[in-house]
Amino acid sequence: MLRILLFLGTNVAILAVLSITMRILGVDDMLNHNGGGLNLNSLLIMSAIIGFAGSFISLFASKWLAKSSMGVKVIDSPVSPTERWLLQTVARLAQQAGIEMPEVGIFPSASPNAFATGWNKNDALVAVSMGLLQNMNKDEIEAVLGHEISHVANGDMVTLTLIQGVVNTFVVFFSRIIGHIVDRTVFNTREGYGPAYWITSLIAQFVLGILAMMIVAWFSRWREFRADAGGAALAGRQKMISALQRLGQTKPEPLPDEMAAFGIAGGGLHELFASHPPLEKRIQALQAAAS
Repeated sequence: MLRILLFLGTNVAILAVLSITMRILGVDDMLNHNGGGLNLNSLLIMSAIIGFAGSFISLFASKWLAKSSMGVKVIDSPVSPTERWLLQTVARLAQQAGIEMPEVGIFPSASPNAFATGWNKNDALVAVSMGLLQNMNKDEIEAVLGHEISHVANGDMVTLTLIQGVVNTFVVFFSRIIGHIVDRTVFNTREGYGPAYWITSLIAQFVLGILAMMIVAWFSRWREFRADAGGAALAGRQKMISALQRLGQTKPEPLPDEMAAFGIAGGGLHELFASHPPLEKRIQALQAAAS
């Protein structure tokens, strides 16, 4: 909770500093010329509401979304030795990581993969695919589970949501300002807004949204290295390396878009937009840390 409050406080301060800076630099005057000025304070509030609303809705619905979209079967009462081992292993790793026991589930995919999600570290879901259980040995599966437990313990789902909300806020904020400037200075609109405002705002939002995706993807890649290190600490470094090597051999299919950032493996159209670093770099990072 303290991490969340500090992060929110930091971003509120950023918004306040941005507003003050724009006034000192005279941006307010430029936006207000010719009448029909833009209220930056109101725009900041509106942008923050728009930016964070979708992110938090997705966060709080993440477990339900994962279960419904991935067909996750939560293990309430284990009916096989594999299910019992899964529950026992997750319970042990969760205790080591200092979090509450998450829900554990299996989803029907032949591709080896796993993910963790949930709105806080004590109300999470860890799920593995049938393909993971069939293509990896117990040591490798334990390492994957340790990786996912580390995501939960690090609060990665919440932090990623907050970062997404912040970048969304700035995308909305600056796209509206750009639209306003073009509408007032280029097309000299005096009352209300003309078509140029809406068209320019949409174009700016698209371009800024691409830059925002790069920022979020960078953080997602960084937290994968941290989760790998956490998985190595919980299950053993060699087990984690072996698990990543096995993933490299099997080339897992990506998870659906809404769950891609939470999986053990993933990719993107380009490395700048990828949610996960290349497996080779992740293995090299673990090997370098051991030397």
